[in-house]
Amino acid sequence: MTASVLVVPLSAEHADEVVAIYQAGIDEGNATFETTAPTWEEFDTGKLPEHRFAALDESGRVLGWVAATQVSDRCAYAGVVEHSVYVHPGARGRGVASALLKALVDSTEAAGIWTVQAGIFPENAASLAVHERAGFRVIGTRERIGRHQGRWRDTVLVERRSAEV
Repeated sequence: MTASVLVVPLSAEHADEVVAIYQAGIDEGNATFETTAPTWEEFDTGKLPEHRFAALDESGRVLGWVAATQVSDRCAYAGVVEHSVYVHPGARGRGVASALLKALVDSTEAAGIWTVQAGIFPENAASLAVHERAGFRVIGTRERIGRHQGRWRDTVLVERRSAEV
């Protein structure tokens, strides 16, 4: 946690800011295949409650968020989650994503999750760098995995394997 960032469990009180930060990431074009942020209700039902956090500044304003989802309902993948991390454009470069990823890794380790993964556009160098610093490794590139804004896009698959589980 950086000096000016407090990481707390993400809840409905953060809804408007979380959705706005999500939409800002979408609008920039290198965060997700999504074109519109989900409603809070969609977000809330799709994310694992015990593995989602908000980073707040001194005044309680949301600077960013991280959340995980199940990869599969199959029992063989019970310890595998996929995550997203988003930081408000005005809060970047302050250690927000690092603090959020630490909270996520701590919560997943405590829950016995052995793999945390994400797909990142290769153009999103900042996200790739912060994930590497957080102990994620590149597994490979999924070439032309989906169409986004009229063109085929690749994603870089990154994962962090637990040393504890």
